[in-house]
Amino acid sequence: MGTRNLTRRPSSTPMATASTALLLSLALLASAMAASPSSSDADAISRFQEYLRIDTAQPAPDYAAAVAFLREQAAAAGLEARTLELVAGKPLLLLRWPGRRPSLPSILLNSHTDVVPSEPHKWDHLPFSAALDEASGRIYARGSQDMKCVGMQYLEAIRRLRSAGFVPDRNIYITFVPDEEIGGHQGAELFVSSKEFKEMNVGLVLDEGLASPQEEYRVFYAERSPWWLTIKAKGAPGHGAKLYDGSAMENLMKSMEAIRRFRTSQFDLVKSGEKAEGDVVSLNFAYLKAGTPTPTGFVMNLQPSEAEVGLDIRIPPSAHVEALERRLVEEWAPSSRNLTFEFKQKMSVLDNFGKPAITPADSTNPWWLLLEEAVKSAGGKLGKPEIFPASTDARYFRKIGLPAFGFSPMANTPILLHDHNEFLHKDEYLKGIGIYESIIRTLATHKDGAKDDESRAEL
Repeated sequence: MGTRNLTRRPSSTPMATASTALLLSLALLASAMAASPSSSDADAISRFQEYLRIDTAQPAPDYAAAVAFLREQAAAAGLEARTLELVAGKPLLLLRWPGRRPSLPSILLNSHTDVVPSEPHKWDHLPFSAALDEASGRIYARGSQDMKCVGMQYLEAIRRLRSAGFVPDRNIYITFVPDEEIGGHQGAELFVSSKEFKEMNVGLVLDEGLASPQEEYRVFYAERSPWWLTIKAKGAPGHGAKLYDGSAMENLMKSMEAIRRFRTSQFDLVKSGEKAEGDVVSLNFAYLKAGTPTPTGFVMNLQPSEAEVGLDIRIPPSAHVEALERRLVEEWAPSSRNLTFEFKQKMSVLDNFGKPAITPADSTNPWWLLLEEAVKSAGGKLGKPEIFPASTDARYFRKIGLPAFGFSPMANTPILLHDHNEFLHKDEYLKGIGIYESIIRTLATHKDGAKDDESRAEL
């Protein structure tokens, strides 16, 4: 009888089978995560799209739907929420993340819920579809850049921070305000003078900026103040074939030519690179109204007795305002040519203390240094601080002397606010969440060298 090898091979036990299955499952999960974005990223994109699909376009924004959605998101992020109606039908959502030392000056993260109108037939995707083009990664929607992206990035960043167990030292407030796109007079402007705002003890405000076509993020320390005005001309009506001096249209066209020359001189400074867009006075013709209408058009053989033009002028804090006002009175709308003017809006370039409404963006301002540090630590870089070329709600905070920066983390992105086919790439949106995560963490723990009430109580 031959000998037998009595060494036995280990049998497959239930434990070993379970371990193998577990390892296989983990491998499949890792493979899936490597092949596609994480579920948290996908959820963040989905929430962004949901907000974008709410039609908050002026002149009839669905504020109620927007606030209802945002309150749900606030609850999911563990934030306290209050809805203020400083004007009936125009809700302002005020959220709070309580800090451990609430007597420290708080941080306010501001955004607006309304967006500008659009012309759907001129878009490749409907403006409120929030369509995600899988090939390009672009999310098309009105508000994708201006500025529903930033409002949601605030909330997503706070979700991440809370999940990581972070607790801020100072209170963090998040506001979603109405009516920014029509001047903010019944939104942020009223809010800054409210009792609720005064109780917040705000030390720094962050608001919207602009997309950057380059790698560097743009940041704004001031903005141009809007002067919206109309110039009206009057003259005797006359036959369409008659040549005579002093017609309403002739008087107005002389003014428009003078205005056009001034506009060209300012624009040439930008084109030459001598000045940035926010450093010059911009001036654009908003509308021209004249003629005698008929059911089929206009009367062609009658020179009108009245004509009117609307102007959108933006003034930087460095402008010589008195000289510009003289130019308006003496050259653009002189009464000697039967011209009158009326301001529809005239915002001062000065704050309530008579100083230029700017926020220092240098080493004298610790908030600026912290913002730079936070963006850098998140893998981003700030460009040279600029004057915002248009107007935002940040002006109302600077007007009362508060530091405020405009910042929308969108790099490598064309500037498409108020344009057709406004879009934001999903990867830029997600990267922006990380940028704001770093900003909030950094600002929330800055002690600014002062003893707070809670620290004194501990001594």
